[in-house]
Amino acid sequence: MSLLRSARFPAIVLLAAAILALVLANSPIGPAVLAVKDAYIGIPGVFELSVGHWVQDGLLAVFFFIVAIELQFELTNGELNSARKAMQPAIAAAGGVIVPIVIFLLVSAGTDSARGWPIPTATDIAFALGVLAVFGKGLPAGIRIFLLALAILDDIVGIVFIAVLFTDGVDFGMLALAALAVTVFGVLSRQIDTRARIPITIALVILGIATWVLVYESGVHATIAGVALGLAMAQQPALHARHALEPWVNGVVLPLFAFSAALVIIPSVAPSQLAPAFWGVLIALPVGKIIGITLFGWVSLRVGNRGAAPHLSFADLLSAGALGGIGFTVSLLLSELAFAGDPLLRDEATLGVLGGSLISLIIAGVLVAQRARHYRRVAPDAEKVTA
Repeated sequence: MSLLRSARFPAIVLLAAAILALVLANSPIGPAVLAVKDAYIGIPGVFELSVGHWVQDGLLAVFFFIVAIELQFELTNGELNSARKAMQPAIAAAGGVIVPIVIFLLVSAGTDSARGWPIPTATDIAFALGVLAVFGKGLPAGIRIFLLALAILDDIVGIVFIAVLFTDGVDFGMLALAALAVTVFGVLSRQIDTRARIPITIALVILGIATWVLVYESGVHATIAGVALGLAMAQQPALHARHALEPWVNGVVLPLFAFSAALVIIPSVAPSQLAPAFWGVLIALPVGKIIGITLFGWVSLRVGNRGAAPHLSFADLLSAGALGGIGFTVSLLLSELAFAGDPLLRDEATLGVLGGSLISLIIAGVLVAQRARHYRRVAPDAEKVTA
C-alpha cells in the first residue's frame, strides 16, 4: 500500500494504463475491448450504465471525493488558508486557465471543435508530483507547495466547468434531495468519534451512494456528488477516509479511468486532416500552460507581497508551468464531456490530451532536472522535496 501512496508509482501506473489502452484499441482485439466498454450493466429497466460510464461517473466520483477533502484541508489549514498564501498560485493558476483557452479558441475558431475549450485548463496533480519526485531531487519544498496549490486551484476550475457547462435539464427536486443527503452526511460525520463508529460509517457509505444516485438522476454530472461529500465531511474523519481510499484511487480508480478514456482508435489520416480539437489541445496544454503560469506567476511576484511564501524565481515558474501542462485525468474527463455527442471529435481531443500531456511531461522532466541540479549545486543542504 505504501507504494500506492508514493508520488512516483501512481504516475507510472497511469501512464502504463493509457499506453496499454491505446495499444489494445488499435490491435486486432480492439473491437472486443471497446464492446466491453460499451456494454450496459445494472438493474435492467431501473438503473443501467455502460461500463465506461460506471468508470467515468461512478469510480471517478471517489477520486473527486478525495480531491475535495484535500481542498477542504488546504483552504482551512494548508497553503490556501489565507489570501496572502493563495495570491501567487491563484494568479498563476488564472494564467494557466486563460492562456490555454485563448490558444485553443484561436486554433479551433469557427469549427465544431471550439466547444472543447475547457479541455486544456486542467493539471493532473498525480502526474505532476510524480515528475517532481522522479526528477526533482534537491528542489526546495516551496516549489512542491506552489505546484500543489496551483493544481488544487485548477481542480476547482475543472469542478466548476463540469458542474456549470456540462449540466442540462436539471431536476431540482432530485438536486434538493441530494443536498439534503449531503447535509445529513456532514452532520453524521461529526458523530463518528462516538462509540457507534461502525454503524455511523456504514450509514455514511449508504448516504454517499444515495447522494451519488440522486445527483446522477438530477442531471448534474455525478462526480459533483464526490465533491459535495468531501467538502461537507468533518475534517478529521475526512482525512482518515482520504488515507484509506488513496491507495485504491491511485491503484484502481485512476488507472481504470485512464484505460477507459484512452481506448481510442488512432485515425488513419494525414496530420493535416486531424480536427482542430486535436491540434488545439496538443498545443494549448504545453504551450498555453507554460506561458500562462510563468507569465502570470511572474506578474504576481511584482504585484503581490514579496515576503509571501513560496517565493519562486522565473526559472522555477517555468518548470511549474511545464508541469501544469500535464493535463491527463481531468482533461480526459473534460474531453469525454465536451464531445459526448461526437465520438470522432472526442477521440481526437483525447489523443490531443495524451500527446499534449506527454510533451509537457518531457519538457517538465528536462526543466525540473535542470532546476534540481542548480539547487543541489548552490544549496546542497537546503530543504529537499521528498517523495
